[in-house]
Amino acid sequence: MIRPALLLVLMAGAPLALSAPELSTVSERSGFTATGRYAEVEQLCAAFQKAYPGAVRCIEFGRTPENRPMLALVATRSGAFTAQAAKQRGLPVTLIQGGIHAGEIDGKDAGFQALREMLEGKLAKGALDQQVLIFVPVFNVDGHERFTKNNRPNQRGPVEMGWRTTAQNFNLNRDYVKADAPEMQAMLALVNAWDPIAYVDLHVTDGAKFQHDVSIQVEPVYSGDPQLRAAGIAWRDGVIDTIRKQGSMPQAYYMSFATTDDPASGFVDGVSDPRFSTGYFQLRNRLAMLVETHSWKDYPTRVRITHNAFVSVLEQVAAHGKQWQQMAAAADARAVALGGQPVTLTYKTTDKTTMVDFKGYAYTRSMSDVSGMLMTHYDETTPQVWHVPLRDEVVPDLVVNAPRAGYLVPAAFAAMVGRKLAQHGIVYRTLGAAIDAAPVETFRADVATFGVKSVESHQRLALKGSWKTESRKVAKGALFVPVAQPKARLVVAMFEPLAPDSLLAWGLFNNAFEPKEYMEEYVAEDVAREQMAADPALAAAFRNKVATDPAFAKNPHARLEFFARRHTSWDERLNLYPVMRMDVAPSSTH
Repeated sequence: MIRPALLLVLMAGAPLALSAPELSTVSERSGFTATGRYAEVEQLCAAFQKAYPGAVRCIEFGRTPENRPMLALVATRSGAFTAQAAKQRGLPVTLIQGGIHAGEIDGKDAGFQALREMLEGKLAKGALDQQVLIFVPVFNVDGHERFTKNNRPNQRGPVEMGWRTTAQNFNLNRDYVKADAPEMQAMLALVNAWDPIAYVDLHVTDGAKFQHDVSIQVEPVYSGDPQLRAAGIAWRDGVIDTIRKQGSMPQAYYMSFATTDDPASGFVDGVSDPRFSTGYFQLRNRLAMLVETHSWKDYPTRVRITHNAFVSVLEQVAAHGKQWQQMAAAADARAVALGGQPVTLTYKTTDKTTMVDFKGYAYTRSMSDVSGMLMTHYDETTPQVWHVPLRDEVVPDLVVNAPRAGYLVPAAFAAMVGRKLAQHGIVYRTLGAAIDAAPVETFRADVATFGVKSVESHQRLALKGSWKTESRKVAKGALFVPVAQPKARLVVAMFEPLAPDSLLAWGLFNNAFEPKEYMEEYVAEDVAREQMAADPALAAAFRNKVATDPAFAKNPHARLEFFARRHTSWDERLNLYPVMRMDVAPSSTH
């Protein structure tokens, strides 16, 4: 629930604008050497509302695990300060967030400065008349307050900064689908309420030393609804063109070498998985932009570039947002008809290369007596153009056909899955009666491989297997999740077992792939002899497998399991993915 921040009381007779120092940031006043603590965000959020009561509202949209307020500034000259009002007036909504990684804090300081200058009429005149801006200065609030020097030793400024992850040690930019963190759950609620056409995620990239200062990546460009990609390309190219004219050297791909620490290896473009912001929003048929300033540029430079990108984003949305809304609505309508159609779950970059001139520095590579490996050393006094390969042909990789009707979640898992669906605003219904023999597709794993270490507090799971048609009894209380809804691509990404960020891949169904009942080996030995005595064909099959499969022959457990699988005590649900697919939706009586 979005509610006004506490203590944000408009004062009668408040001036139209406060004096500059009261709306300026610690960063500005320090010459962009420092950044303020979160108390400054709280102060400025209230001050902006007080200074511009007709254009800004300060809202609290969540609380962190350490009980800090998550604040956003809703800025518009339209008077539409609620999601309902914005929707009724057909206004595009732009959500810009800083500090998802709180050490990468350029966006907070750049955003406050840019917003103040826009409200003063110095920049992007009229842009806030045409849209609603939701500015979240710091997404990872608790991480922001883990504040010290050298949190990012490969980043030049500010003097002190926050931490990459939350107080619970979640990396929020791996959490968009699984939504474990309370902060992400609050952000998704904000997104569900306002439905921004454009979502901007402000970062600072790591990496090598070179002259280029920012990358601007957008999806859908390679991914998502093919007809919506034109909007993504136009938005990306518009922002890149604007900031280039302002002196930046942007690229449209993530500037990380194909081979770590080797400039000669060049660059590889691609599509992020849905755990990332740019991989997630294309599944909702909305636009997402990743702004990554370069960590080796000093803080004043990075804030200036982020500031310019911030303003350009809003100018682009003001000019084209209505059209993009129409394109997104058309994509929503196409998604409703996605049942039975191919859906791309992952993308890959081909080996096709283009040689590009990239502005770097002279460098040498030598064997280190510290690490014992080849290391690159840059000479920033000697600019150099690198002629290197760029792989930027991105094509579908894993493609599946969506079920014609939807997915069926057994009652035993309904509460857990239902919470996840609600977090994403996905439509589903609960079956009010059992189905004795539901015609479904089930997925049984031939191979189930658990991750060897924890990832974001989960033990991930990878399967090999296939869907097969059968009839199964379905208990009352199961959930039916239709594909026929605007978020159909997100539904498929969450439920297809081979999808990289499905609920299954994140380990939410691991119990289904863990054997629990067992047969003592001395009992299994007797069962095996009884089965072979009763079924000569089975005995022959067993002896043939022993003779032709050396690994099987050497594995006593596998030999006994050969017979245990044929015993009535064998758990037929083992390695069976609990979620089923349906070609026909359950009737309303269910």
